[in-house]
Amino acid sequence: MKSLKEMSKTELLGLRQEWQKEYENFQKKGLTLDMSRGKPSVEQINLSMEMMDILNSQTNLVGEQGIDCRNYGLLDGIEEAKRLLAEINEVAVENLILYGNSSLSIMYDMISRSFSHGITGNTPWHKLEKVKFLCPVPGYDRHFLITEYFGIEMICVPMTEKGPDMDLIESLVEEDEEIKGIWCVPKYSNPQGITYSDETVIRFANLKPAAKDFRIYWDNAYSIHHLYEEKQDFLLEILKECKKAGNPDIVFKFCSTSKVTFPGSGVAALAASTANLNDIKKQLVIQTIGPDKVNQLRHARFFANVDDVKRHMMKHAEIIRPKFEAVLSILDEHLSGLDAGTWIKPRGGYFISFDALPGCAKAIVKKAKEAGVVLTPAGATYPYGKDPEDKNIRIAPTFPSLDEMVNAAELFSLCVKLVSVEKYIAS
Repeated sequence: MKSLKEMSKTELLGLRQEWQKEYENFQKKGLTLDMSRGKPSVEQINLSMEMMDILNSQTNLVGEQGIDCRNYGLLDGIEEAKRLLAEINEVAVENLILYGNSSLSIMYDMISRSFSHGITGNTPWHKLEKVKFLCPVPGYDRHFLITEYFGIEMICVPMTEKGPDMDLIESLVEEDEEIKGIWCVPKYSNPQGITYSDETVIRFANLKPAAKDFRIYWDNAYSIHHLYEEKQDFLLEILKECKKAGNPDIVFKFCSTSKVTFPGSGVAALAASTANLNDIKKQLVIQTIGPDKVNQLRHARFFANVDDVKRHMMKHAEIIRPKFEAVLSILDEHLSGLDAGTWIKPRGGYFISFDALPGCAKAIVKKAKEAGVVLTPAGATYPYGKDPEDKNIRIAPTFPSLDEMVNAAELFSLCVKLVSVEKYIAS
């Protein structure tokens, strides 16, 4: 089929009538599918069920350091679990603190503490007239919600195929001391699946921010979430690059096992420089007597080392890869050459990013919902939920079954075509 922009109005009207009938048939199917979040499927969660048998009432729950994991102690986590998370995160054990199950909670705490007490002796943010954050877009809605909650002004930075626009970042960060941080999902980014290039990581490490308490919030959520065993993206390790650049304190690096084992009871970690960790521990010792060491022990005994984790992640890939490939194949089949949108084919992560024609994303999401498929709200991938061009849509293929995903992708493509043909008719 030729491009919609090349068709006559008569041809467009004919297609609209044909596609409207197809859409009405979808409505009759009574689909009820929620694809609004990137959740692991039941099959993925079941991969870790044997971990539930690792510990029982007869198990010795004393860790390598001789500490009874049932009791208080070890503010920064047990050694064997720290070693495992350090390997996953590609950092030294001494640069790591373990927390509870949620890396997002750590990020929230870091922002909150920056407001209440400041970072490494700098002025607490609540005493400042204004605080700003850079937000690569499209990006992760939960990041933006944290900064919005604290009243931080968010500045959009466009993503490129190599990561965020570093020319813009450098000029903003080096000139404006009100800019205190930037959100980053550097590998298989949410939602585009882009991995930052070596040049991008090195430029981040060499930033010369005007604010002494500027930090890069490096959310390494998808570092081992590959779709393929052979075709895998590579990401330079940011702490190492920052140290090389003489900038060891500029980054906070986050990760968790939430999408490795159980999303509701994983292990989260923060990696940072010694100076940053010492500062954090002064506050952490007041906040908690220690994280869930029993859960840490369970993870450390389930995975002997990072190679075990990588093998486990390939089992995840075998479950979700067909879903990603089905969506991408259907988009190719129904939308290629139509000039109705563009999309990225990721090698990992949890999402597929679709850019509709400007002004069409909300209408597409609404039309899909009216036929029984709930997508992430249009605009969610931008600060304040406002996509200035109303074009980006995040597709989350992991949770539905393959058959459900095929149905959803067929419907999504049809909604894109209907909304796009309406736009071309109107113009």
